[in-house]
Amino acid sequence: MSTSPWNKDSWKLFPAMQQVDWPDKEQYVNVLQQITDLPPLVFAGEIRKLRKLIADAAEGRGFLLQGGDCAEEFKECTALTIRETMKVILQMAVVMTFAGEKPVIKVGRIAGQYAKPRSSPVEIRDGVELPSFRGDMVNASDFTKEARNPDCKRLLDGYFHSASSLNILRAFTRGGYASLEKVHAWNKEFLKQSKEGKSYEELAFQIEKALTFMRVIGFEPEKVPQLSEVNFYTSHEALLLGYEEALTRQDSLTGIWYDCSAHLLWIGDRTRQVDGAHVEFLRGVHNPIGIKIGPDHDLDDLKRILDTLNPNNESGRMVIITRFGKEKIATYLPPLLRSIKEHGAKVLWSCDPMHGNTFTSDSNYKTRNFNDILMEIRHFFEIHYAEGTVPGGVHFELTGKDVTECMGGAQEIMDHHLENNYATSCDPRLNAQQSLELAFLIADMLKR
Repeated sequence: MSTSPWNKDSWKLFPAMQQVDWPDKEQYVNVLQQITDLPPLVFAGEIRKLRKLIADAAEGRGFLLQGGDCAEEFKECTALTIRETMKVILQMAVVMTFAGEKPVIKVGRIAGQYAKPRSSPVEIRDGVELPSFRGDMVNASDFTKEARNPDCKRLLDGYFHSASSLNILRAFTRGGYASLEKVHAWNKEFLKQSKEGKSYEELAFQIEKALTFMRVIGFEPEKVPQLSEVNFYTSHEALLLGYEEALTRQDSLTGIWYDCSAHLLWIGDRTRQVDGAHVEFLRGVHNPIGIKIGPDHDLDDLKRILDTLNPNNESGRMVIITRFGKEKIATYLPPLLRSIKEHGAKVLWSCDPMHGNTFTSDSNYKTRNFNDILMEIRHFFEIHYAEGTVPGGVHFELTGKDVTECMGGAQEIMDHHLENNYATSCDPRLNAQQSLELAFLIADMLKR
């Protein structure tokens, strides 16, 4: 655990896991300098506002909804894809806010989730060994030597695709599309005949009636930013430290450092070494920081990490994202909650019910079961209520598309349905209908 002065490249003195061995080192340095010279992707004021919202949610005065692609793809950086992902998150948020009676913080795994950690640096197919696919920011998914060779120019591509995504998101959230008056327009054609779609339409009708009543008494909803606009934040795993360093800027108003690649950053289960480069880098930037925690964790190390990343124990700084799986959450979550509570650390607790429930189906598809995901969320809420702590958020891998990647749900997706529209390049995602179904179920838990 470092106590030495921090600067944005001090991480280079520490062991760095999951980094890329770029073939052309000189070109890599030049690319990072180009990114350093480019404008920030997000801004200090936005990050400070998110920290305040997370602090409120940690006390039970809000709820964090974080969702999006497992790994974004450059080819999917289109207005339609971005709108559809945002749309399903807006739908989920309005359900949780209206039916769950809790303000919801909307954070996308978007505009930067282009790199992925891997359990092995290589992949073997039919006796051929090649580097693993590390995300579009590093290499291509095609199983050829040329495609799998790391190319640092992709870092620059990642910056520009992130900037394009943010441009579209800001246009939608500030230009009227995210207004509550458009709540009916957020429903999707393929959802409208489903039970969840009909429930959503009924909820939208109630909201519409409330807005009409406000107009009748002389109130103009379109002139109220809280009703006509949405604060939508971005997040990704802070994995490639050279890229993150290049987008780290000192706020001209406060002198404080922020990683301006995203509003919220997280450390993965594979990169949260207490004496590692990722912890060292993130201790100096003032974004909200998430830590993914699976069964393989050490409580003493976690407390040391929290003390390193948040030495002043500030509210809104730390988000602990648990990912235990339905079979293990009852074993690991209670002692974790008690230990952090006794330590006195101020954190927001969020549940990632996806990663601990992944398995390979009989037809050889990597998948997850809706009921397993729901069960882990139920345990998450019940354990928090029993321990007197706050269940503050959920973290999903999802898409606005009608994919068949996760089994179960009201659609009753079976193993033999997975091949119908299995489109992910990495981990399986909830589709729009499954996501909306979960939103209604979580809203019931929030009301409790």
